[in-house]
Amino acid sequence: MPEKTYTGRCFCGAVELEVSGAPAFSGYCHCTDCRGWLGAPVHAATLWPKDNFRFTKGAGNLQTYKKTEASHRQSCLTCGGHVAVQHPGMAMVDVMAAVIPEYPFKPAMHIFYSEKMISMKDGLPKFAKMPKEFGGSGETLPE
Repeated sequence: MPEKTYTGRCFCGAVELEVSGAPAFSGYCHCTDCRGWLGAPVHAATLWPKDNFRFTKGAGNLQTYKKTEASHRQSCLTCGGHVAVQHPGMAMVDVMAAVIPEYPFKPAMHIFYSEKMISMKDGLPKFAKMPKEFGGSGETLPE
């Protein structure tokens, strides 16, 4: 059975992308960096293996901002729409859930909940930073 493929695009459509299979992570990120870049109180994140991600249109129309070498944030030069965050050290790409509207976003956890701006009482695990499988301590916080 072939892997499911989802398409996405920036706000104006100048940049398009494709992801396939299943993300390694689907959840909410509350870190200060994500919130600052997106201008939102929480980030609905999907983290895909680099080999399961590709730009299909407009890769030359992207700007990349590197606050750190861990996260290369990409947005459209035309509309400014946030598209993806390359994480080269992890060989993963974070695609905002809203950018891939047909993907059935099912959050599994919250990460960096210790940096939260808003509380979310949804019964999902709340990791202070990151779960152990992503290199964190695995420490959780109460809702």
